[in-house]
Amino acid sequence: MGISKLFGRMTKYISEAVARIFGPNDDSYPATGVQPFEGVPFEAGKNSDW
Repeated sequence: MGISKLFGRMTKYISEAVARIFGPNDDSYPATGVQPFEGVPFEAGKNSDW
């Protein structure tokens, strides 16, 4: 394998990684927004089971 092929493969590998990191988001998560807190915070002194 020549140096030029090796350099070409390394360049392609790095450029694909950069394109994946800085490219558009391809996640399919629903846009839920901020969720309100509807619970009671944990206090260790009040729960003797813990």
